[in-house]
Amino acid sequence: MIAKLILPALTEARSPFFRPIKYSLFPPLGLATLAAYLAPDDDVVLCDEHVETLDLDDEPDLVAIQVYVTSARRSYEIADHYRRRGVHVALGGLHVTSLPDEAAAHADTVFLGPGEDTWPRFLADFRAGRPGSLYRSTSRSLHALPPVRRDLIRRARYLVPNSIVVSRGCPHACDFCYKDAFFAGGRGFYVQRVDAALAEIERLPGRHLYFLDDHLFGDPRFAASLFDGMRGMGRLWQAAATVNAVLRPGLLEKAVACGLRSLFVGFETLDPAALRSHAKHQNLDRDYAEAVRRLHGLGVMVNASFVFGMDEHDESVFDRTVAWAVDQGVETATFHVLTPYPGTALHARMRAAGRLLHDDWDLYDTRHAVFRPARMSGERLERGYRDAYRDFYAWRSILRGAATKPDLAGALRHAAYAVGWKKLEPLWDVLIRLCRVGQALPVLERVLEGAWPEKGNGRRAPLGNAPAVG
Repeated sequence: MIAKLILPALTEARSPFFRPIKYSLFPPLGLATLAAYLAPDDDVVLCDEHVETLDLDDEPDLVAIQVYVTSARRSYEIADHYRRRGVHVALGGLHVTSLPDEAAAHADTVFLGPGEDTWPRFLADFRAGRPGSLYRSTSRSLHALPPVRRDLIRRARYLVPNSIVVSRGCPHACDFCYKDAFFAGGRGFYVQRVDAALAEIERLPGRHLYFLDDHLFGDPRFAASLFDGMRGMGRLWQAAATVNAVLRPGLLEKAVACGLRSLFVGFETLDPAALRSHAKHQNLDRDYAEAVRRLHGLGVMVNASFVFGMDEHDESVFDRTVAWAVDQGVETATFHVLTPYPGTALHARMRAAGRLLHDDWDLYDTRHAVFRPARMSGERLERGYRDAYRDFYAWRSILRGAATKPDLAGALRHAAYAVGWKKLEPLWDVLIRLCRVGQALPVLERVLEGAWPEKGNGRRAPLGNAPAVG
C-alpha cells in the first residue's frame, strides 16, 4: 500500500503576519505516530506543508489528513483533489471531531477523537476492502503504542525535531479548550507507561527535548517516575504545566534535576472572576508571582500564556497584563484573543447568546475577534492583542525584564531568549528557506543550559546530575 499522511498549512502560516519560525518548531508527531501502525513493506510519505511544498500530482492508495480549525479550508481542498483522483481520503483531528458532518462532505472516512484504537481498526478494514465511513474512539490507552516513525521526519527543517508526547489530554476542563469535545466518549487524560516513555526518549539523538503534552505534570505519580527515570540522561528539555503544578512541592524539583529549563505556563488572566467564568479552577487562589519566582529560583525560564477578551476584561487588560509579565521578568509571553472553538462549552454559550459573528474558520486563529466582546469592540480587542505583543517585546521591555535578574549572566540569558524568539525573524527566514533551521538548535541548547543556577562553588551543576532541591 502507498499511504500519504498530510499536515496542511494553517491559514495563519500564510498570512502577512507569518512568523516562519513559529511554524517550523515541531514536526507532525501525530502523523508520524499513525505511520507506525502501517506495515513495514508499505510505502509511507509524510508531508508537512509548513516546511515543504505539497506534491498533488501523485495517486497514493490512501491519504490521511490531520485537520485543525484554521487549516480546515485547505484540508478540504486537498481532500477534494485526491477524491477526484479516486484516492481514499481519511480526515481526523480536532476540527473533524468537533464538526464531523462538515468534514464528512470531503472524506471517505472520518475519525472522531484520538486514533490509537480506531486507526489500526480502519487499516485492517481498508486492507480487507471494507473501510468504514466513520470511526469513533472509545477505548483510551497508550500501552500498545508502537515506536514513532521518526525516520519519516526531515529533522533539519525543524528547530525542535526531538518533540515527544507521553500523555493525551488534560485532567482539567477549561471551557475554551477543545479537550472535552475531542476526548468525548472516553477518558480525557491518560498516560504512557513510564518504561515506554523512557525508551522513546533514549531513541532520540542529541540533548534537547520538547514535551508537547498539554500538561506533562497532570499525573503527579507518572511525572515523578518519569523524571526519576530521566535523571542522568543529560537532557535539556521544555514542557507545559499549570500554575498549581508549579506550586506543588517536590515535583518541580524532580523535573529540574533531570533537565527542565523552560516551561510554558497557562496563566490566562490576572482576573479571578474571569478564571471562574471559564472554569479555570486550577488557577484560582494561586500566587502567580510566587509561581514565577519558584521557576526562576530553580533556573527555569517562563513562557507565559495569556488570553484577552473574556467578559470581565475591559480596555485596561492589555497594559496591565504586559506590565505584570515584564515586572516579573517573564522571558517570553504568548498572547491570544479568546476564541470559541466549535465543540467547546464556550462556543455553545456564545452561540446560544447570539454573540458569534461568523464561522469563517480561517479567522479562528486566536488573532481575530470572532465574537462580540462584552466590554470593548472587536476592533479594540484585536488592536490590544497586537499592542501587547509589540509592547512586551519592545527593547525597553526586554531590558526591564532582564534587569529583574540577580546577575549579569541571568540578564543576558533573558535578553538572548526574548530577542531570539521575536527579534531575529530575518535570520530565521533565511535558515528556513535554506532548510537549515535545525542548525540553530545548539544555540537554543546553550541558552537553556545557561539558565541552570550556580552551585555554591561557583561552577555550573553538571546537566542531569543536579541535586534535587527541597
